[in-house]
Amino acid sequence: MRIHIASDHAGFELKQALEDHLNSEGHEVIDHGAFAYDPLDDYPGFCQEAAKAVMRDYGSIGIVIGGSGNGEQIAANKVHGVRAALVWSPRTARLARSHNDANIAAIGSREHTQAEAIEIVDAFLNEPFSGDARHLRRIKQILHFEAHSTPAD
Repeated sequence: MRIHIASDHAGFELKQALEDHLNSEGHEVIDHGAFAYDPLDDYPGFCQEAAKAVMRDYGSIGIVIGGSGNGEQIAANKVHGVRAALVWSPRTARLARSHNDANIAAIGSREHTQAEAIEIVDAFLNEPFSGDARHLRRIKQILHFEAHSTPAD
């Protein structure tokens, strides 16, 4: 599987650990930054580059990492078509994929040990979308709103 990954300074160490783990599992990992630790860097650009890559690269998955994962999720979700989910347990990771067909996992490096984060990411990557009619219907509603909304809506 091709995985686009990004982090800011807060997630830099975890990103490196996840890259090592994912590469050892046979995944192709594409790093969208940060490429060096900089305590003053900002996450939006890194996360949005990873999100744009996921949208260009059909079938790929994204992982964005920060201190809490919240801002990273918000930034990624600004890219048209992205469904980024904040995942904080293997269960929420599996539900994000099976119910929402999430294509990006956002994770907080300050909220989890490396071992916990690896378990969460593995759960996200290994869970397929269920394809259930009710989930498809809801995703279509979200896509419709995304395509037809204006700032005043």
